Amino acid sequence: MTNSSAPKFLIIDGYTQAAREELQAGGASVAADLYVSLLLKNAPEETVCDVIFPADPGVDLPVGEAIREYDGVAWTGCSSCVFSGEPGVEAQIQFARECFRQGVPGFGSCWAAQIAVVAAGGEVALNPNGREMGIAREIMLTEAGRAHPLYEGKPDVFDAFTSHDDEVTVLPTGSTLLSGNDFTRVQSVVVKHEGAEFWGLQYHPEYDLHEMARLMFCRMKKLIRLGFFADEAEGLAHIDQLEALHADPSREDIIAALDLKPTVIDESLRTVEARNWINHLVLPNMRR
Repeated sequence: MTNSSAPKFLIIDGYTQAAREELQAGGASVAADLYVSLLLKNAPEETVCDVIFPADPGVDLPVGEAIREYDGVAWTGCSSCVFSGEPGVEAQIQFARECFRQGVPGFGSCWAAQIAVVAAGGEVALNPNGREMGIAREIMLTEAGRAHPLYEGKPDVFDAFTSHDDEVTVLPTGSTLLSGNDFTRVQSVVVKHEGAEFWGLQYHPEYDLHEMARLMFCRMKKLIRLGFFADEAEGLAHIDQLEALHADPSREDIIAALDLKPTVIDESLRTVEARNWINHLVLPNMRR
């Protein structure tokens, strides 16, 4: 007997096949798998997650009533650039617009927030501060953020895993800024458009210490070039610390050395946003 109160999600993983293979070669998970895990851990039993890779050749994205079969659409992060003008990216922006038109709640990380903002008429550009990588420090909730159900159970100031070059620069009409920090003005936003809502995060609640370690490994050359590490040896030493703490969460020496806060290392606290999206936006608006 199926659980009629369990939602059905569509997960959009915008990475190209080549980019996914690069992540896997470095020991990182495919973004879609991280999101399946994130949602299933925070949703009712028997929740269903379908996955689409829209950057793959020949993939047909659902339209109209086919989108309304889902109770929520979740977008993963992605290594592409929202303002690149590439046909594959434009197709994803158009699909985000179709999701808004069909009234299906949206959620996602990084690329996801940027896609939603651009689809609703806002703008994204390179962050003049450069790349924010590893831990986004001291993200502060706005007054609206403190009152919003997305952040129920979250401290007013928190750290989070992050990895991005671009940032939201112009919010679309009908959107609300929920948080930001000194590095990135828009760390989370609610976009209301065409009668639907998208709760977007610039940071990554789906990451853990292991996934951040593997992502840094995959991006090692870029991180050295940008000055995050002096050389490969320093980068690998940092990665080893992350992996050691992931294997043994009691390592207070590493926690202190890396200045890691509970909002990063406590999974329940780190993933509050996904849980709140499901409980406060998806479940109350289920059509089935």
